[in-house]
Amino acid sequence: MSRAVRLVRGALRVLGLPVLLVLGWWAWSVWRPSFYVPSPQRIAAVFGDVWLTARLGDDVLPSLLRLLAGYVLAALLGVALGTAIGLSARLRAATEPALEFFRAIPPPVLVPLIMLVAGLDTAMKVLVIVSGAIWPVLLNTIEGVRAVDEVLSDTARVYGLRGPARLRRLVLPAASPQIMAGLRQALSIAIILMVIAEMFASTSGIGHTVVLFQRQFQIPQMWSGIVLLGLVGFLLSLAFRALERRVLHWHQRETHA
Repeated sequence: MSRAVRLVRGALRVLGLPVLLVLGWWAWSVWRPSFYVPSPQRIAAVFGDVWLTARLGDDVLPSLLRLLAGYVLAALLGVALGTAIGLSARLRAATEPALEFFRAIPPPVLVPLIMLVAGLDTAMKVLVIVSGAIWPVLLNTIEGVRAVDEVLSDTARVYGLRGPARLRRLVLPAASPQIMAGLRQALSIAIILMVIAEMFASTSGIGHTVVLFQRQFQIPQMWSGIVLLGLVGFLLSLAFRALERRVLHWHQRETHA
């Protein structure tokens, strides 16, 4: 199969369903016009004027920086704490009740509390993201570390792998498939919480702007913000998939072997 054919098939696989959905949306807007659900053409017409002007630096960039900060912090804390808890049966038994309690609390409920503790600045929004995104990373890391093959652990012990070397060469690589699964789940949660935090108390950001447009009945502009969030999530998913292939190349070879 030629490279051109593979590229075309890959593009169709990625873009085929979105194109069909947009065509269906367009046909519906022609058949049943609605002020509250504008056509894709109307949204596309205002998209550039809204998001590719001053709002790119005033709203989009701050949102992405908050998202990145909260996601990275959640990933680092989740992997570090999850590794420590997964390696220690005593620590796991001591922390399990508290983990189950806090995991059951919906992160949006914590937003008013975080606002009281951290104020209304960027730190509050980052903490909101961390409060929800940390859980899939933490729990998947714990389970991944606990599931390390005992034969591999015994082999590492025989060869004298202990301490940081054992962690770096055995535990984290063996747990990395589940860690990456947790990081993938955390990414979508982080995007949701970024928007929620900006809707609650913010003077900038994509979430704040979408709510502002809704209150002003600027419906096409509001929909353009929703489309932008979808594009951000899609592009971040593609970037994460590329990173995942790079990190787990050894695991994928074993799976397909």
